[in-house]
Amino acid sequence: MKASTLYRIAAALLLLFALGHTLGFRQSDPDWGVDAVLGSMRSIHFDVQGFNRTYWDLFVAAGLSVGVFYLFAAILAWQLGGLPAASLALMRGTSWAFALCFVAITIVSCRYLFILPIAFSIVISVCLSAAAWLSAKPVSAAPLGQ
Repeated sequence: MKASTLYRIAAALLLLFALGHTLGFRQSDPDWGVDAVLGSMRSIHFDVQGFNRTYWDLFVAAGLSVGVFYLFAAILAWQLGGLPAASLALMRGTSWAFALCFVAITIVSCRYLFILPIAFSIVISVCLSAAAWLSAKPVSAAPLGQ
């Protein structure tokens, strides 16, 4: 499989991940028994650097920030998938940093989250790592005079 295909697969998964996270992170099931905690998060206000906030505000900001990051990552993966092999070979550092970022997200997901984000993180990490590996291979130049 080509690096460009792996980047495009990762981009599609990241877009789904961004949508799912952004739409779902504020959801809770009454069976979880967290209504009192969520009520406290929403109702207790405090001042932080001149702003009146709640823990719910901080939770929402963190969740939306993750969604924005996943959207950016989807765009980056799509852009990387459209680059010629020679350009990708020059971007080894970026490609590997991107892949390692998602390996770290996979570790965090395994430790603190549940099956859906774990599965997405694993598949995205595999795609990005394989694409980085394939991207780093030197591109053979055409012989002179051709």
